[in-house]
Amino acid sequence: MPSTYKLKHYEPVEPESYSASERFNNALVALTRTVWHADCTFETAISAICEAAAKAMRVERVSVWQYDPGARVLRCLQAHSPSRGARTLSEDLDTLALEGDDYIAALKYVRALHVSDVELGAADPSGLIQLRDYLHKHRILTRLDAPACVDGELLGVMCLESVDQAREWSPEDVTFAASMGDYVAMAYQISRRREAEEEVRHLRLHDATTGLPNRDYMVEMVSQRLASQTSNREALAIVHVRIDPSSGVAASATAPTTEEIMAQVGQRLSQFTDTDIDLAHVRSDAFALVVTRRAMGRGAVSLAERILAAVSSMQWEHEEVSPGAAVGVAFADGATPVDARVLLRQAEEASGSAREIDKFAYKVFDPDRHATLVEALQFERVLREAFLAEEFELFYQPEYDPTQREWVAAEALLRWRSGDRVIPAGEFIGVIESSGLILAVGKWVLHRACLDAAHWSPLLDGTLPAVRVNVSGRQFDESDLVGDVMHALEASGLAPERLCLELTETTLMSDLPKAQDVLVKLKLVGVSVAIDDFGTGYASLVYLKRLPIDVLKIDQSFVEGIPGSPVDTAIVHAVVGLATALGIDVIAEGVEQFIQQQALQEIGVRRMQGWLYARAVEQHVISDMFGVQPSDLLH
Repeated sequence: MPSTYKLKHYEPVEPESYSASERFNNALVALTRTVWHADCTFETAISAICEAAAKAMRVERVSVWQYDPGARVLRCLQAHSPSRGARTLSEDLDTLALEGDDYIAALKYVRALHVSDVELGAADPSGLIQLRDYLHKHRILTRLDAPACVDGELLGVMCLESVDQAREWSPEDVTFAASMGDYVAMAYQISRRREAEEEVRHLRLHDATTGLPNRDYMVEMVSQRLASQTSNREALAIVHVRIDPSSGVAASATAPTTEEIMAQVGQRLSQFTDTDIDLAHVRSDAFALVVTRRAMGRGAVSLAERILAAVSSMQWEHEEVSPGAAVGVAFADGATPVDARVLLRQAEEASGSAREIDKFAYKVFDPDRHATLVEALQFERVLREAFLAEEFELFYQPEYDPTQREWVAAEALLRWRSGDRVIPAGEFIGVIESSGLILAVGKWVLHRACLDAAHWSPLLDGTLPAVRVNVSGRQFDESDLVGDVMHALEASGLAPERLCLELTETTLMSDLPKAQDVLVKLKLVGVSVAIDDFGTGYASLVYLKRLPIDVLKIDQSFVEGIPGSPVDTAIVHAVVGLATALGIDVIAEGVEQFIQQQALQEIGVRRMQGWLYARAVEQHVISDMFGVQPSDLLH
């Protein structure tokens, strides 16, 4: 934004024959256009107001003062003299200390205040003990002060000052002066609003963890640069850096969190930025550098190599910290049109391939896979449109207690009803997760499940069934999960003890201190937590000791081998024994045969879920199921 602003509307010279009212009206109309101009800053607005007031009122000097209620002083922001020009904020302008309250109190209740006696003494009722010296210093014989107020708060004063000659102010003068004070207040409000809008924009386009620009900012920037490419020689590349914070990090209370690791890596990557290279934090575990320079193909690959060297050589206080890094490079050469999001996905695809090669590796995007990527982006757009069109819905798979022969709970499962087809989440959840749409969908699932469960029929023993809701890794990391849970419970009226959140081991172990903090807060709310697909994630069981876990769900991959597989049977035995010792409930997933149920019961599993009992059903069906005795055919 420019630091100076020409008041274009005051360039024409008004005829001397213009009356005061004509001059005042012309000034007000022009100022309205000027102050609201998008390029007009607060400082230039004040300058324009001072210039307009001096010209319209035909006074020798106009000054604008800011009121500081804490220090009880008035500080001159700008003083304008048609013959000398304006003095700005940087020139150490006058400051007047206030003695009494009369002057400030008067400004709050008048449109304008007349100051004319230059012989004011120490007992001056205006309370400005330095006023006399100020007036003498600038040879001011008469002054008209107009307050600038917003919502009853005095922000400052605009002063119309007659130099070397006394002046009687007419009612029109007073009205115009008051309007100038209002324009000062308006300029302040506009400036404050623009600052707030800029702050909101900054927060929207920057990452709170690292302070770096985020994915949205980077996409905007790349889109602008792609649109400005004028020749094939002008190349643009995205270097995507995917960090594996957990690589080499032992789970301990002293180990840095994922956010701390990413913040330090971000600082290290900042050393590569310059006029041709910009850095952004595009995902919770990834950065992207946008490279724009001529003939920079080798330069981008060289940058990838230097990034790997920089990350691998980082020194950490925790001796076992050694995060991995995978770098992907994708080019837009100016010859083939490419979308910014497509280019970013290409770089992400390449970093994913590099991750499979080594802990520290880079790879350049293979153009042959471009068509597949475009199809994925098109599918992502279809899913976004489907979500907005309310084509997503929840089905529920009940949980069964074979010992008591009754239903006890149900798990919410996402479905997409596309025409006559109901599509299970497994066919599209990966795209939702990678695109970031999972944050909005996950929040919706949580709210919808709580609303549905609040209307379920009681069980045969009169108790109400629980609802289990899956929480994705990105939802756990990047959303206010506790706040979303509290809002969903409040909106639905569902009792907290009826809600259970299901998370994976990988989600919890990626940042154990954060997981502990979130889960403790959830327990305070009153909801329970289950570990889904137990045994398929991290081998470490340290989190079972540190985290408030209520339920372990044994993964179907272990259940399907029972009772024929001694290994699977031993694993389930171990899980049940561990859970019993820790006071944690166990649920077996994927039970499809009665012989599996019998074997699980003998081991000590009391709750089960699977097609042996019921597939996932719609909301109205699950509610009816809870109110009746399950079929004896299950036994």
